[in-house]
Amino acid sequence: MSEQTGAENGRALPESIAALARLARNYWWGWAADGASVFRDLDPRLWDECEQNPRELLAEVSELRLARAATDPVYVARVRRLAEKFDRYVADGEATWARREAPQISWANPVAYFCAEFGVHSSLPLYSGGLGVLAGDHLKSASDLGVPLVAVGLLYNYGYFRQRLRADGWQVEDYSKLDPARAPLALVRDDETNDPVRLALDIRGRRVEAQAWLASVGRVRLYLLDTNVAENGETDRLITGHLYGGDRETRCVQEIVLGVGGVRLLRRLKIEPCVFHLNEGHSAFLTLELARELIARGQTFNDAAPRVRERCVFTTHTPVAAGHDEFLPSLVEHCFGRDYVESLGLSLADFVNLGRVQADDESELFGLTPLALKMCRSTNGVSRKHGEVSRELWLEAFPGRTVGEVPITSVTNGVHAPTWVAPLMRDLYERYVAEDWDARACDEEVWSRGAARLPDEELWRAHLLLKRRLIAFVRDRVFNAHLRGGDLGGAEQARTLFDADVLTVGFARRVAAYKRWSLILTDVERLMRLITDEGRPVQFVFAGKAHPHDETAKEILRRIAQWKFHPHVARRAVFIQDYDHEIARQLVQSVDVWLNVPRRPLEASGTSGEKVAMNGGLNLSVLDGWWLEGYDSTNGWAVGEEHPPTGEHEDEDAADADALYRLLEEEVVPAYYERDGRGVPVRWVRMMKRAIETLVPAFNSDRMVREYVKRIYLK
Repeated sequence: MSEQTGAENGRALPESIAALARLARNYWWGWAADGASVFRDLDPRLWDECEQNPRELLAEVSELRLARAATDPVYVARVRRLAEKFDRYVADGEATWARREAPQISWANPVAYFCAEFGVHSSLPLYSGGLGVLAGDHLKSASDLGVPLVAVGLLYNYGYFRQRLRADGWQVEDYSKLDPARAPLALVRDDETNDPVRLALDIRGRRVEAQAWLASVGRVRLYLLDTNVAENGETDRLITGHLYGGDRETRCVQEIVLGVGGVRLLRRLKIEPCVFHLNEGHSAFLTLELARELIARGQTFNDAAPRVRERCVFTTHTPVAAGHDEFLPSLVEHCFGRDYVESLGLSLADFVNLGRVQADDESELFGLTPLALKMCRSTNGVSRKHGEVSRELWLEAFPGRTVGEVPITSVTNGVHAPTWVAPLMRDLYERYVAEDWDARACDEEVWSRGAARLPDEELWRAHLLLKRRLIAFVRDRVFNAHLRGGDLGGAEQARTLFDADVLTVGFARRVAAYKRWSLILTDVERLMRLITDEGRPVQFVFAGKAHPHDETAKEILRRIAQWKFHPHVARRAVFIQDYDHEIARQLVQSVDVWLNVPRRPLEASGTSGEKVAMNGGLNLSVLDGWWLEGYDSTNGWAVGEEHPPTGEHEDEDAADADALYRLLEEEVVPAYYERDGRGVPVRWVRMMKRAIETLVPAFNSDRMVREYVKRIYLK
């Protein structure tokens, strides 16, 4: 099979910068030094308007700008260096960590990584939050480490919703159609016929066809299944319409396309994985397809199941039972059809029991997590605490065992340093940590020595410059949001939002009740004193989306949005609409403090705070998820105790709110505003260095992927 790219939207680029067309088709540029800026500098305004999609930029940029760039020796040299670096990167597969440490995994038998969402970049909006961004970082580190890996997901033609807040703060969802032909994607075609590769699935008693698109992520290939083809009826074309949209039936058939269709796609591409990695339960149906293949060759299900288990591993990301996908058994039967159940050699009752913890319990739904637990040889959570919680949560799935004997381990999440570290910080790391700091992200000794060498003044100056960039970004986003809404007064006020010298706290994540967005508003008078203090004020920047069907979350968001309109708050608090990869990057690279206050122990891991630490920001978080492992009392602050008060949630919330206010009043604010003769907050900068030293090598995705390779993929 081949991935045809064709002409760049029918437009030939000038020869001196023609390499841009090739670079635009591989997301490697998104984490390469000078990668994004080479495209942005062609036309900065257009770059933002096309949401940093390099293919669309190259299609729309004016002939004059192209001609100027093509005749600018400095720019031409930048393109040439970037292209040469990319070519060396792609060709250098033999000199990688994986080749040395895991030669058993090869491109002939790679890892197959399945996930319902991938957050590779904002120009490919196939993600809603942490799971997708984590998956994107996993692919990038696998590429950097040279791990032979192919990934499988879905191409959501309308992606995830675009967020808009009404004047009263209520969230409104809008959807825009993704045009694959203008995205950094290639339609997968047959080598001999040049026709698009097609797969056939029987879903809901109908034949459904799917095509596949390829997104190149460095050395890694991400295949995306798409049912939006002319041969399908309108209902089936919309199977891959919206990420987490529609009803339970839509979700079920999406997961059939992902799991069953994903396996069939790999077969068509003649890819024989050494291991299938189910990143969350959405792809658990792939285990049934693997079993069906063996049964078609004459085995029974009981013979096939152990062989499937040997080839599948499962990562769970959700610490509460309600967060796991479950369906009415009759719905699963309807979506699969009787013929598929019979092809497994199972009765309907035995088929349904695969998705139940307790066999024959008519009150239990068909769950994808129980299916994955039964059909995978390895299960892991995404932090040590989450592994512990998961063992307790799924104890009944392992009868006769104690909690300590439940075979669920953990691999703590990490983030891809080259993607999330700001260019200014990259420059500091190259000069004081190591020239190849990104390749040595896991080396504790390198970071211990390097952090100590960072000059206080240079580190602080870089941080202030990044914060000024954030404020300019905030003002621009808020100005344009008011302008689109016809609020000229609000647009004018946006020009004076925030102050670069004020302590800036960031709070951005999915809006959900357990994330406790409103904890900061527990004592409004106490909070107002912090915000309005003339000598030592605090300002807050918020961002996040509520699930379209979560009315409780929307009400939480509305309350935050209304509070920021308080006359004493207007200049010191802002909500940035339509949270995405790019907004996250601006925030994590620039805020002074990252606030995280979920209800314990419901934060499986969390990764935003890890990105903040890589840029020298400080975490102010409850002891849950990754922070329970990262906090050492010198590299940030812990809100409350590890074990919250027993009793009602209201007691826990009150105790944590009080602890949060006290930390801000007595520790965070004084440390930030305490300056030496050079204007440097020495105590604060010491904590920044300590955060860099202790957290970068422990919570990067290179370390995470290495663990998966050594402990999970290679048994």
